[in-house]
Amino acid sequence: MLAILLLGLVAQGGDSAPSFEREIRPLLMARCSGCHQPALLKGGLDLTSYAALMAGADGDHILNFDQPEESVLLESVTSMEDLAPDMPPEGPALDALELSLLRRWIDAGAPDDTLDEGPRWTASSPPIYNRAPVIASISHSPDGRWLAVSGMQETLIYSTEDLKLAKRLIGLSERITSVCFSPDSLSLAVAGGTPAISGELQLWDVESGTLKWSKAVTHDTIRGVSFSPDGTLIACGGTDNTLRAVKTENGEQVLYQSSHTDWVLATAWSSDGSHLLSVGRDRSLKLVKVETQQFIDNVTSITPGALRGGLLAVKRHPKEELVLVGGADGAPQLFKIFREKKRVIGDNYNLIRSFEPLPGRVYDLAWAPNAETIVAVSSTGKVGWIRAYNSADGVALWAHEQTAGQFTTSIHPSGERAVCAGADGTLRRYQLSDGALIDELLVQPGRSGK
Repeated sequence: MLAILLLGLVAQGGDSAPSFEREIRPLLMARCSGCHQPALLKGGLDLTSYAALMAGADGDHILNFDQPEESVLLESVTSMEDLAPDMPPEGPALDALELSLLRRWIDAGAPDDTLDEGPRWTASSPPIYNRAPVIASISHSPDGRWLAVSGMQETLIYSTEDLKLAKRLIGLSERITSVCFSPDSLSLAVAGGTPAISGELQLWDVESGTLKWSKAVTHDTIRGVSFSPDGTLIACGGTDNTLRAVKTENGEQVLYQSSHTDWVLATAWSSDGSHLLSVGRDRSLKLVKVETQQFIDNVTSITPGALRGGLLAVKRHPKEELVLVGGADGAPQLFKIFREKKRVIGDNYNLIRSFEPLPGRVYDLAWAPNAETIVAVSSTGKVGWIRAYNSADGVALWAHEQTAGQFTTSIHPSGERAVCAGADGTLRRYQLSDGALIDELLVQPGRSGK
């Protein structure tokens, strides 16, 4: 995909110097940012902005304008005497078109056409929130100590005891779409990216607050991150309609599936980790066998009109092979993961129960640890809703309306309270038993000091 974009840009540019902002930076973001970014400065080199590139590697210049072919940047990505190039250390080498683009830019004196590089935040220069961010994702650590919250180019870690900000994990992604703790609570997976440029999957060490690794994934933001039950694999969905899984240890891709026909928005695992489920804008819940990367089944009905609009969320039952899904029609639905009889066109055999619809679209769902209660959040675009149900019979237990859309929810491992958040940047904690508001916090680090 990147090569196709570059081909079009080269054809349009003729002999003129390539654009740093439109051509060179996207190339470096896609192929180099996994190692060379502020949070993971391998070789002391940051390639995410023009100023950082010009600063070089630990102060040593990587561009040679007198003899461009001897530029360290170009030499490192070029094969010499049939030997593979030094960079990138993983994945395919830059192709002839990408090398030509980089060479032409250096030959032209490496011009900078960025009008506004935007906020390039780092750990030493964290974001200052003049307004609360839209919160797209929250997640409790399984040990109950932490609440991870998607922020502005960072993930915020709050103590669940008092909602005090404990850590700020500032990576490269301008937009954070999904956060998830590992089963042992020691690591945090973060999905996001820079829209229309690159997707990024990050893995953080929670205690130290350091970035373990970063992987560029596709040409747009990625979503729906989840850990396998044993914590060895991480799944995510893409706006390129793909489902992927990588090794937690090093980010190596082990599963690639393209059975969806639209964006893949959320993922979940079977209880033993043998199968992976995904939902997307194509109105489907799909089942894939991890070992063989084989598409197994459309868990939801394939009857036209059975599902009205895309599916945005999927969460597995804590104890059984069941999954809860929600989406554009506002109605949470409970399905069996595995089909027990042959599919018949027009059936919806795996469906167990539909719950009372919420106004708008359901953006997220959560199970209580004992599986007796579920919480769903929704948005109409103008208002948001939070509703708890008895999972056994679908009876609504309590509900709250908010003046802003609600996009994410998580239930504390104790099962005593649920946290919800969304467009107004406010974390709200409720008693799970009766929906009583416990407390709330407006997320504005740097301004409020909280």
